[in-house]
Amino acid sequence: MNILAVDCAVSRLSIALKYDDKYISKTLDIGMKQSEMLVPVIDDILNTAGIKASDLNAGALTIGPGSFTGLRLGISALKAIELAYGIPLYGISSLECYAYPFSSLNIPVLSCIDANKDKFYSSITKYSEEKKEIILEEEDRETEKIIEEVKKLEKVIITGPDAVKLSEILKKECKGTQFILVKTNFDTAESLIKITENMIEQKKEPLKDFDGPVYLRASEAEIKLNNAQ
Repeated sequence: MNILAVDCAVSRLSIALKYDDKYISKTLDIGMKQSEMLVPVIDDILNTAGIKASDLNAGALTIGPGSFTGLRLGISALKAIELAYGIPLYGISSLECYAYPFSSLNIPVLSCIDANKDKFYSSITKYSEEKKEIILEEEDRETEKIIEEVKKLEKVIITGPDAVKLSEILKKECKGTQFILVKTNFDTAESLIKITENMIEQKKEPLKDFDGPVYLRASEAEIKLNNAQ
């Protein structure tokens, strides 16, 4: 199965392709240049694999939370491929994507993205062979609320693009908790591919035409508009 995956929920762009049970991936920390690089990198990866966009069986992407611009960019690029070639597109939570590599460890995983204003997009999940236990739902939440929940845990893995920043705060406040910090310097798009394969196997529905990014927070423009009304 040929699957193309894109994670541009934050400034770090990760793109991966699985074809004939092989992987090609590229990760670029490019800040605000995602719009310049996304399509050329996709083309380069497809050309390296020797396949065309029409040869894809599925697409996958992070649908949020994350950067408003990055999320819209990712969904626009893959929606164009979906519409052109009738390829199903699967949307996956950014936080779930970052937590996935640790889903076999049976330890709670705190996945986070800095949401600014003393808040983090965050979730805590504990995986086991039997089930997936949601300890803290995905939310745009204040640091104090994360601290309250982490204090209840004996051990927690912290991951995500801003795990270092959050871990420094938590270590000061949660003295009884053991922290395992894992920086997100791996190819996150490869996790998207593996999650997508599980979704296909479980016959889960791909994104519908009207589905879009999940922001968890209103944009600054929306906040200003609401305040003005």
